[in-house]
Order: sequence, then structure tokens, then C-alpha cells
Amino acid sequence: MQRDGALTSIWQHNMPEYIPQTHTLTDEVFDVIIVGGGITGITTALQLQKAGKKCILAEAHTIGFGTSGGTTAHLNTFMDNSYAQIEKDFGEDNAQLVATVAREALDLVKKNIKEYNIECEHSEQPGYLYSQDKNQTKELDEIYHASQKAGCEIHYEDKIPLPIDFIKAIVYERQAQFHPAKYFYALAKAFEDADGVLLQGCRITGVHEKGDHLEMESHRGKIQARQLIYATHIPPGVNLLHFRCAPYRSYVMAVKLKDDNYPDALAYDMYDPYHYYRTQEVDGKKYLIAGGEDHKTAHEGNTNECFRKLEAYLMKYFKVEEVSFKWSSQYFQSTDGLPYIGHLPGTPDNIFVATGFGGNGMTYSHVTALLLTDLIANGKSRYEKLFDPNRIKPVAGFENFVREAADVVAKFIADRFTNVKIHELVELAPGEAKVVKYEGDTIALYKDENGGLHAVNPACTHINCIVGWNTAEQTWDCPCHGSRFSMDGKVLTAPARKDLEKISLTDLTP
Repeated sequence: MQRDGALTSIWQHNMPEYIPQTHTLTDEVFDVIIVGGGITGITTALQLQKAGKKCILAEAHTIGFGTSGGTTAHLNTFMDNSYAQIEKDFGEDNAQLVATVAREALDLVKKNIKEYNIECEHSEQPGYLYSQDKNQTKELDEIYHASQKAGCEIHYEDKIPLPIDFIKAIVYERQAQFHPAKYFYALAKAFEDADGVLLQGCRITGVHEKGDHLEMESHRGKIQARQLIYATHIPPGVNLLHFRCAPYRSYVMAVKLKDDNYPDALAYDMYDPYHYYRTQEVDGKKYLIAGGEDHKTAHEGNTNECFRKLEAYLMKYFKVEEVSFKWSSQYFQSTDGLPYIGHLPGTPDNIFVATGFGGNGMTYSHVTALLLTDLIANGKSRYEKLFDPNRIKPVAGFENFVREAADVVAKFIADRFTNVKIHELVELAPGEAKVVKYEGDTIALYKDENGGLHAVNPACTHINCIVGWNTAEQTWDCPCHGSRFSMDGKVLTAPARKDLEKISLTDLTP
């Protein structure tokens, strides 16, 4: 199982690559094309197929390649944006709607597991939220009362399942956890068994209106569909939502403990960024999975330092025997704390999107499946107004800016660059990368383990922000809207559609 970084997540470990059925594209017009083969796209595709829609799912790489392969797989009815904040910003009724649809989402997970007999180590767990100072305790009480009004199953507790000092704690009942890769692999098979079409290695590169439907250009040929859903974590191209969703990275470790004192629960502190914990058994071995140290994408110069900080924090409280796995993952945070699920602003009415999930992707993936299936199959959903992406209105002239900014990148004239001059300019160790200035131009350089230099134009092909090197995951990351590229410039994650421009280095002998 492949993922969008150099580090291996615990979910990739011993997971084979998913091999879909073989399909040849024809002139068939599908009811819905779902772009993105993570848990959101796969779950939504299956729900729509079951609702009688003929669906095709297109994934640029392999299923689970993005954040779904790097999640910590917490299934929550409470969100990063607390019910106290949701009530303040959206009102009590909408806070209740969030709690209701979150419970429906977790119930859909259980229903799918039962219906398709999925072995994915699913279990319901209590979810602990605890305070560690006076201000956090005041906030915790506000969260408790708002959560209670929203309809959550919640109570105070005088202990937590962690060896960490705390002042006060609340517990949300019937939270859950599972092995996400085993789950969405099974859903992908169920989708194909229901006559859905799944294409891997199929990047959508263009969308055009064609009469009463859409025509998509892709690496596998043309695809036609009446409706389109972007389940790509953030929609590709340039859209208003890119300026209303901030990309973040979070860091995770799966560790073995010397004393076998693994928490039998989900747990969260209240720092910003917060730490989160749970236990997972994989291949008969238990692991404490803990995460934190979040920061905006490409805003941290040394991402390896984030892992060192997380490890030091865990060593302070737990008897760590070894760090078995470590990885990082990306999420997008919306400006008002709720995701955008529905019609994609600035596009025809038959194009939909799901983005801005924050750290609650496992829950909101299934909220998306429920909401968009109702919207497409039945024409309405009780949740469509709450999560409507069009609740954000562009300022005057903004739509023109979006159109003008789309996929623009200045061409390099780079033939004069030589390996000799580059080596004189900067010394790089194998596996190291830098963005450097050379004769008035900016160049992104990476030296591979064999000493070979790889040079690319560092201007992100989204809207020209300069990418930065992610030392931990060995990728070029965009600090503006979260596009990510391999060391030689290949697109790994949206919103960029195009690779970074390669720079030819002549005179290859330094």
C-alpha cells in the first residue's frame, strides 16, 4: 500500500496494494464520477451506487494514497471545533444537527462493517477530554454544557486512562476506532461488486460542460458523467475554498510500551495543538498511537524536529520500549470550523465538493456520503444548508482573481544551469534538499542517496507560491494551499494539477 510520503504508517504495514477490476473506458455517460479514492470518495461512491446511481471512481494514484492512509482513525461524535464554539457561531439548533449527523456517520460505519462482514478491528470506546490548567477547566465546563444541549452522551469523570496529571475530565460515550485501510479496501471491493467502476492511476486533468453532462479529461482517457464529486481532500485547480481552508500537518507515532499499560479508550488534551491517544492491535501486537505537534503545511523548517518533540513528550509520561512507526499526515481546516460539503462555488450546479474536515476526517467522510447521496439521489438533505460551501461569499472581483490565478507558472530558461555551478553554489548531503537563488532565479534542489541532483522550479503550479522541503516525508510542500510534490516534482496531492517544472542540469559530472 502506497502513501504520499517517505514514512510508513501503521496502516500501510503488511497491507498489499489494492488491485481493482480491469475496465476499458467507453462513451458511456455515468450518473456520477467521484474524484479521489480515499475513505470519503470510496464511502460516497458505494452509497450512491447502492442508491441506484451508476458511478465511476477515479483515483490519481492508488486508493488510500493520501490522508486516509495516514489517519489515526478516531471516530468521534465531538469535533475539533467544540460544541460550545459551534453553538456560538451557528446556534443551538445547528449544534444539535452536527451531533445528530455525527452519530449517523458512526452508525453508518457499523452498518457497513456488519453488511459486508469487514474484519477491521472496529470497537466502540469512551472518548476522554481533560483539562490541565484553570483556563482549560473553564473551557471544558463550557464544552460539557454545550455538548449536553447538542444531545451528546456525556458525563464528568474523576479519572483518565493515561498516566498524565489533569484537573477535570469529561467522557463522550460510544466513540470508536478501527483499522481504516482494511475498512476502505473492503468498501472498494463492495463498490466494484455492486458494478461500480474504480480506476487507479487516473488523474482528472480537465472538466468541461458537454450538453446535459460533463466531460472529464484524464490520464486514462475521456470520462463522461452527469454529476461530479471532488473527494480529493481539497478540490484541484483554483477555487474560493482554497482561500477558506488552511492546510496543516500532524505528526503520529505508534509505540510499544514496556509495562503494557495501554489506554483502553480515546483521549485528548486541550493544548493548541492538542495531543491525542489511543491503542491499536495490529497483527497480534499492541501499539499506543499518539499524535500532535501540528503546524501549517511548509511553515516548519525541520519537520524531523516535530517527531523529536513528540517522542520526548511521550517519553515523559509513558514507558516507551520502541517507536515502531512514525508518520505525518495532512488535513485542511475551514475558516469557521465546519466542513464544506455540497455544491462547489463558482462551478456548474452538478459539481460537488467535500473539504475542510479538520482533524475529523473519519467522521466527516461518512457525513459526506450521507449528505451527498441524499442531495444527488433525492434532491435534498436536512444537512445541506449547515455544510453548504456557498455560505462563504466572495468579495467583489474575487471570482476574476480565481479564474486568472488558475494553474499559472512562469517558464524557466534553465539550459545554462550546470551541475558544476550548482555544486559550487550549495553543498547538499545525500537525502538533503534546499531552495536556492542562482543568477536571479530560484531553484529547488534535491540530492538523492546516490549523489544525483534533481532540480525543479519551486513555483507551485497552483498559484505560484514557493514550495518548501519536508525533511521527514521527503516532499516539496506548498505553504499557501497545501499542494505536495515528490522530490522530482510529481504532483502528490491537490490542489495543484500539474507537476513542478523540471530543470535540466547539463554537464552532469561535477
